[in-house]
Amino acid sequence: MSIRAIKRETGHSRKTISKYLKRVKPPEYKPRPHKPGKLEPYKDYIRSRLKKYPLSAIRLFEEIHGQGYQGSYSLLCQFVYSIKKTIGVKAVYRFETKPGKQAQVDWSEVAKVTVDGKTRKLYCFNIILGYSRMKYIEFTLQTDTATFIQCHLNAFKYFGGYTKELLYDNTKNVVIKRAIKASDSTFNSLFEDFFTYYGFNPRLCRLYRAQTKGKVENSAKYAKGNFILGREFKSLDDANNQRWSWLDKVNSKVHGTTHEVPKERLNKENLQSLDGKPEYIVYQTFTRKVARDCFISFQANKYSVPYLYAGREAIMKTYAGKLQVLIDGKVICEHEILAGKNRVSRKKEHFKGLLKEILKEGQTSYQKLPLMNFSGEDIDVEKRSLDVYDQIGGGC
Repeated sequence: MSIRAIKRETGHSRKTISKYLKRVKPPEYKPRPHKPGKLEPYKDYIRSRLKKYPLSAIRLFEEIHGQGYQGSYSLLCQFVYSIKKTIGVKAVYRFETKPGKQAQVDWSEVAKVTVDGKTRKLYCFNIILGYSRMKYIEFTLQTDTATFIQCHLNAFKYFGGYTKELLYDNTKNVVIKRAIKASDSTFNSLFEDFFTYYGFNPRLCRLYRAQTKGKVENSAKYAKGNFILGREFKSLDDANNQRWSWLDKVNSKVHGTTHEVPKERLNKENLQSLDGKPEYIVYQTFTRKVARDCFISFQANKYSVPYLYAGREAIMKTYAGKLQVLIDGKVICEHEILAGKNRVSRKKEHFKGLLKEILKEGQTSYQKLPLMNFSGEDIDVEKRSLDVYDQIGGGC
């Protein structure tokens, strides 16, 4: 072939073609010396870390960056992905519970809500029945044990009963001191009184093995992603009002694992009945003094008290969102517990007659004042000579 023909065939220039045609044999190419990449010194470290823990790429990037890594994050992601494909994940054993056997409970922070112009943490109490997969959620602003128990009571009413055992993580609302053997643990005394009253068995997750509570944790993630995210709540009551329609929807859908509708499966749960057993009342007791303005303070809010008890020592009991004030063992008033801070619950009847009594007391005090004699009788008046006034006035 001519040089022109080779040019048309290959697209190379005439000069390049001529140079290679003059060679006796084709050129030989040697492999380039391998230069270690920026990630190479850290690969053994990354492998060892991933073998022990399922760390994220961003976590590993922070660790090796502190050791001097200057490469890109995307380069690390590619390597981490290739390693995780071969390592796999730690296996868990999925088990199904018998009807009425177990429910799982979780309580965690899920969002923020504005109360009285201030941002507060919003917590979600979540419980799921192990057999039917019936869910119940409730939002709270507090995480105290009394609120925890009240959420249980509300869930029991929603389900129409309760299971023989309930599974918890190692929260202080349930257990104060966790022992290796769960039965040797020291339970929260208030919660112990509650589960003893109803006769269910509180089970604790195995230490260092939270997967035993997988059903409710998956349910909590679903509630957060499917209900909470993207919604705005004006108040705590607004959040709890919106949840009812959501609960009705999710409990009426076919569950992905059981392939049955939770509401229909609930009929087979064989729950412990609430009938014939008086409802457990969750009381918390505090001592307060009624102020002179006839108010008593609780959680940075004020509640009115009948004025006759101003200055007295009182016992306050809280239960089911209500506040009772007792003096000498007698309930003298009751209020709904206010959300937020620096709010006032004032009942007009607590001050009825107070102004009249103050005015009456003022009149009584006036009448008791000693009478003064303005008649001039029996009053000695000193008589002075006019010369005295001349001296005082300077003789004017």
